[in-house]
Amino acid sequence: MTASQHKAAPTGLVFALNSNPISKIVQAIPRPVWHADLPRTRIAAIMPHIARQAFLHGAIAIMPLSLAVAPWGLLAGSMAIEANLSAWQGQGLSAIVFAGAAQLVAIGMLKGGANLASILLTTLLLTSQHLLYGLSMRPVLSSQPLRWRMGLGFLLTDEFFALTSQYDQQQFNRWYALGVGLTFYVAWNLFTLAGILLGQNIPHLDQLGLDFSIVATFVALIAPLVRNLATGVCVAVSLFCSVLFSYWHWETALVAAGLLGMSAGFICQKFAGARA
Repeated sequence: MTASQHKAAPTGLVFALNSNPISKIVQAIPRPVWHADLPRTRIAAIMPHIARQAFLHGAIAIMPLSLAVAPWGLLAGSMAIEANLSAWQGQGLSAIVFAGAAQLVAIGMLKGGANLASILLTTLLLTSQHLLYGLSMRPVLSSQPLRWRMGLGFLLTDEFFALTSQYDQQQFNRWYALGVGLTFYVAWNLFTLAGILLGQNIPHLDQLGLDFSIVATFVALIAPLVRNLATGVCVAVSLFCSVLFSYWHWETALVAAGLLGMSAGFICQKFAGARA
């Protein structure tokens, strides 16, 4: 779009279209729009089209990750059946809790006869990174209405954060974020339902190695973020400690490895800053 066309376009429309990733759908807007000072009623008619395009863009962006967690969802559904949960209870975990790793661990603890307090504490620790995600995204979401903050907060996952955290307040688009989160939510629940149905007909489905998808998904999420020495040290220390502590059969292996990894990365960053 040229400078003169930019000047001619209505301010609200220009802001919406220049906000990444919405700028990628400008081609979908009819060209005559840019050459007229449209009345408010015409702008109001165009905005739903822009929102719909942004939502679809988000849905397409999350699709590879949605398909990647298919084995994970099948595992969650089948494990729920193996733990003697009803189909409604297994599906309810995905519909209400919506936290893959926490669901798998909670189901395993239920199967092992753990008490409710232990399950709640463990899942709290496993999902504690969502507090950091929320704090990180607060600047871009604080200006949104309460219903949007609550809705996007519920849909916040590792995959959601990976695709939306790169945008600042000017670039962030809530419809794109909704497309990302809602598509992943629907996919997760569909795969869980498939796992429940398969678990009722195929015994010991959880022994087929489907949990490998968990590792593959997180490798795909983390690898692009390793861009400096401190992050690399954090990942390496966490990986080494998680394997070592699991070999020692520590119940808090995952949490301890994460804390040690973050500490190592922080020390490395401070040391590098001091040398600079």
